[in-house]
Amino acid sequence: MSTALVNGVSMSYDDTGGGGEALLLVHGHPFDRTMWRPQQHAAPGHRVITPDLRGYGGSQVVPGVTPLDTFARDLAALLDRLDVERAVLCGLSMGGQIVLEFHRLFPDRVAGLVLADTFAQAETDQGRQERNERADQLLRDGMAGYAHQVLDSMVSPATVANLPEVAGHVLRMMLAAPPEGAAAALRGRAQRPDYTAMLPAVAVPTLIVVGREDVFTPVADAEFLHRRIPGARLAVIEGAGHLPNLERPAVFNEALAALLATVRQVTPAPAAPKM
Repeated sequence: MSTALVNGVSMSYDDTGGGGEALLLVHGHPFDRTMWRPQQHAAPGHRVITPDLRGYGGSQVVPGVTPLDTFARDLAALLDRLDVERAVLCGLSMGGQIVLEFHRLFPDRVAGLVLADTFAQAETDQGRQERNERADQLLRDGMAGYAHQVLDSMVSPATVANLPEVAGHVLRMMLAAPPEGAAAALRGRAQRPDYTAMLPAVAVPTLIVVGREDVFTPVADAEFLHRRIPGARLAVIEGAGHLPNLERPAVFNEALAALLATVRQVTPAPAAPKM
């Protein structure tokens, strides 16, 4: 694990792999960078960068409200610190929304997109109220009640029954999340903009992934993205819920590898140095 000061906040991250096209993995809520363990070594030849977002994992907690654009600007600043101009961005759930915000702010820095178990529409009035109420709950009661309540929705029932080590990892991440950071992210997501109008302008290779049994962002949300992003590929992963990268890592990694191969095909080779 490494640490960098990014936009005045200490950010923890892992930086592994080769010197090829960078792959930036953006975790969801209320998790940390360890949710990407099955993917960290699944992209041979790629530099894989896996940060803890502010307020999560080993990164600094900033109470209050953390909008999506703050997360996106943190990631851009981290790439600057690591001398990475362009990267393939892969985000799951909240991470997918952060990736969409990154593309809105910095489209020239995006070589490809992976949008996993996420959606593009703005928050509803009811959703804003529920996120703010949940933030209040986390600050008042801590993470334990929430984590145990949602575990069976985060992963599929089959995962809970047959892959207890995966379910246990998910639960541990949620229990370890700092309530102040998680609450700040919830309040920021309550202000989420609508990315729908931006989707037809996405001009990089894009993979949309969703677990067949995802109850938070069902297949219909993935199909919404798929219909609107030109040339996007849709992968529906059977037997997985909201975290297919952990529940069915081999299938997820196969789809990710195909996207990375497409990015290599369309990315121009570096210009030869002038003599």
